[in-house]
Amino acid sequence: MLKIFDLRKSYPTPQGPLMVLKGVNLTLEPGSSLALMGESGSGKSTLLHLIAGLDDADSGEIRLDGVAISKLSDTGRATLRRESLGLVFQQFNLIPSLTVGDNLAFQARIAGRFDSQWQHELIRRLDLSAQIDCYPEQLSGGQQQRVAIGRTLAVRPGLVLADEPTGNLDEAAGDEVLRLALELVAQTGCAFLMVTHSARLASRLDRQVTLTSGVLL
Repeated sequence: MLKIFDLRKSYPTPQGPLMVLKGVNLTLEPGSSLALMGESGSGKSTLLHLIAGLDDADSGEIRLDGVAISKLSDTGRATLRRESLGLVFQQFNLIPSLTVGDNLAFQARIAGRFDSQWQHELIRRLDLSAQIDCYPEQLSGGQQQRVAIGRTLAVRPGLVLADEPTGNLDEAAGDEVLRLALELVAQTGCAFLMVTHSARLASRLDRQVTLTSGVLL
C-alpha cells in the first residue's frame, strides 16, 4: 500500500539547509499497522506531511497503492487525500456547526462514497448512537476523537495516517480510542501508520520503527 524510497527533505535556515530526512525507506502492506516513534523534532510530522502530499520532498519517492505522489498535480493530491488517504490528528478538526452524524458522513459524501449501512455500523462500533444528534462542543474529548476516526474510515481509505491521535486524551480514553481504531482498521483492511511518543501504545501495533538522525531504525 505504501512504499517510500530514499526520501530526503531539508529546510532552509540562516546557517544553510537543515536536513530533516536523510534517506528514509519504508514499506507498509495493506491491513498492517506501524508505529512511528522518535524525539520531538526528529521529522515524524514532516514524514507524514510528505506521505499525504502536503509538502514536497527534495528527492526520493513515495508510492501510495502504486501511485507516485510527486507525479500528481495539486488537484490529484487533493483527490488522493479525499478518496484514498485518511488523516487523524491530536486536534479533532470536527465541523462545529454539524451534528455527529453529519460530521461522520461529511468526507464520504464529498468523495461520493457515502454508504448508509457502513455509516450505521461505524456509529454502533464507535458507541455514538446516543450522541448522533449532538454537536462537537457537547462531546467529551474521547467521543470527539471517535467521531474523527469514524469520519476518516467512512471513506474506506487504503491508508490512515494518525499523528498522536491520543495525545489530547487521558490514558483510559486514549486506550479505548486506539482499540476501536485498530479494530475498524482491521475490518476495513486498510494500512495504519501512527506517530506516537508512547512505547506502550506503539507495542499494540504490528511493527514499531524509530526515526532518529533523519533515518528509520
